Amino acid sequence: MENDNLYMQRCIDLAYLGQRVVMPNPMVGAVVVHNNSIIGEGYHQKYGEAHAEVNAINSVENKELLQNSTIYVSLEPCAHFGKTPPCSDLIIKHKLKRVVIGCIDTFSEVAGKGIEKLKKAGIEVTVGVLENECRNLNKRFFTFHEQMRPYIILKWAQTQDGFIDKIRNTNEKGINWITAKETKSLVHQWRSEEHGILIGKNTVLNDNPSLTVRNVNGENPIRIVIDKDNSINYSNFKIADNESTTYILNKYKGESKNKTHWVKIDDFYLKNIVSKLYELNIQSIIVEGGNFTLQQFIIEGYWDEARVLFGENNFKNGLKAPQLNQQPDFSTTFFNDNINFYLRK
Repeated sequence: MENDNLYMQRCIDLAYLGQRVVMPNPMVGAVVVHNNSIIGEGYHQKYGEAHAEVNAINSVENKELLQNSTIYVSLEPCAHFGKTPPCSDLIIKHKLKRVVIGCIDTFSEVAGKGIEKLKKAGIEVTVGVLENECRNLNKRFFTFHEQMRPYIILKWAQTQDGFIDKIRNTNEKGINWITAKETKSLVHQWRSEEHGILIGKNTVLNDNPSLTVRNVNGENPIRIVIDKDNSINYSNFKIADNESTTYILNKYKGESKNKTHWVKIDDFYLKNIVSKLYELNIQSIIVEGGNFTLQQFIIEGYWDEARVLFGENNFKNGLKAPQLNQQPDFSTTFFNDNINFYLRK
């Protein structure tokens, strides 16, 4: 129909309001339209609570209008009982005449069953309106269920002359800042949008990072450290300060202390590390280094996006930045820093 794209875009905008708080569920928005006017809208607001369709239908003041209305929803309505009853049943109950769906839910519990149920009830169903945009909305959810791994974002900062860090002596600790101090808020926003944040053990030793969200309002990601030999006394580092759940991935130890959990992986290869993150139900991660860790993800093809920040300064010598060997998909600036964004080809 003429305004299908317009109403579906509204669904997408609403859905984003549930970012992180609905995880591991997908973000979903819904809009009810009667005679080309929006009479109700809603989104999935919190995991375990009402879905977008329920909130949208409940927001309609005159329920008699529903049987002559169309509901737009960014993701296929569910047909199974989970934390809440099936949304497709509610749509059928209120006899909406048409359902417009952004994209099919490929999660095995849904996967076309909602559409089938709606059609059997005699409801007109349109599928695929702004489909790419709706899939992109839930790229983390789809990657997790279709590829059985987290959605992986690589992030690093490098100097104009291509270095990610200075050469350190054995006693030199602390972060060698490359980007402007204002860029911290952007990086913390990125952290707040992902389920987990991953680094290698050398980043713990050199930088002693907190890996938390401090410069913006948001939820701390789960902190993940790759430390094959479990070689660090973590009680001396911020990573084990109980500000957020922390997983230490290693080959020898499996135990927990407060919010710090040592996770044993026998065959310590990146493929198995990624599989372990899936087993831990981590839907997305942002990998913040260091160089060796980032390059291993690149070499083995375990990444979906990369975000590379370029500061104004030069180190003239140091640790070379990772290499992606492809052109950026788009670029932007943030204060004095340039940022290149890459999508894995």
